[in-house]
Amino acid sequence: MKALILSGGKGTRLRPLTHTGAKQLVPVVNKPILWYGIEQIVAAGITDIGIIISPETGTEIQQITGNGDRFGAKITYILQANPDGLAHAVKVAQPFLGEAAFLMYLGDNLIQDSLSDFVEKFVQQSLDALILLKQVANPNAFGVAQLNEQGQVVKLIEKPKHPPSNLALVGVYLFAPTIHEVISTLKPSARGELEITDAIQMLVDAGQTVASQQLQGWWLDTGKKDDLLAANQIILDDTLFSSIAGQVDAATKISGRVQIGDGSQVINSTIRGPVVIGQNCHIENCFIGSYSSIADGVRLIDVEMDHSVVLEGAVIEALQQRIVDSLIGRRAKLVYSPKRPKASRFMIGDDCQIELT
Repeated sequence: MKALILSGGKGTRLRPLTHTGAKQLVPVVNKPILWYGIEQIVAAGITDIGIIISPETGTEIQQITGNGDRFGAKITYILQANPDGLAHAVKVAQPFLGEAAFLMYLGDNLIQDSLSDFVEKFVQQSLDALILLKQVANPNAFGVAQLNEQGQVVKLIEKPKHPPSNLALVGVYLFAPTIHEVISTLKPSARGELEITDAIQMLVDAGQTVASQQLQGWWLDTGKKDDLLAANQIILDDTLFSSIAGQVDAATKISGRVQIGDGSQVINSTIRGPVVIGQNCHIENCFIGSYSSIADGVRLIDVEMDHSVVLEGAVIEALQQRIVDSLIGRRAKLVYSPKRPKASRFMIGDDCQIELT
């Protein structure tokens, strides 16, 4: 069995961060989102992995993720020149997939459940397709599955006005190679894309064996700022353990689970975990509150912060108010200026969001 991870797309909901980088490389607890999916796939016993990339961000994904050695896998990168739908990505990947069954995983999703049971069910039941579902409070925002009394998939509906169920399609699928025959005859949807939901519906209509399995744990789509912060909080809660590798002075107070990376200095500060601080950071006269992740090379001086993610190389100094629920991009600079006349001075890129209180 092989795996196909979709890591293209333009990441419009996470702009401006994704103007200069791939959304799948935005870190959660200082690790790229994409890597969580790779690790779960390898843990399920699948080590031959294809990653769909776009012309805009593909080079960066290749450089940062590598050939798969760090994960115990072999990674093949597959260029999708245009984002023409999930089924189109499968079509582009057919030379890599060949006649193998495969797991398809959307690279900006995070799930708690192990994939092993999902794979085992697919193999044992010799299915043509197996879809992963999750009960949600707002099914009209997702693709939704309608099941019969035996739990078999009857119909898939994309963002229905009147949902027949509250079972949303999670971005994880398993397919037999028969899916390629279906996709070869698939017509573009109203939005001009080859939809994987249409391909699965064609399997259902043709009487093929399409089954489902419900997630028991959490599922997070990290496509927006608040979703990413929620993912950061959940994974900090689930996985963080205390580890102090950097230098911490006697005046600093640390409580809860806190990780501090090599080469980092913490001076006269208070840190209340769960908090992760990367390598080669300088933290001085700061309060860092729970559910904050600070990436490598960040400089924080006279800062109060809660429930925020700060990306690599950012500098924040002497702000006059606490930072909360925030996502600070790579090499961003937030500083207090004593210049007169007293005023706020900004240089703000496209698609930024600033809230002043």
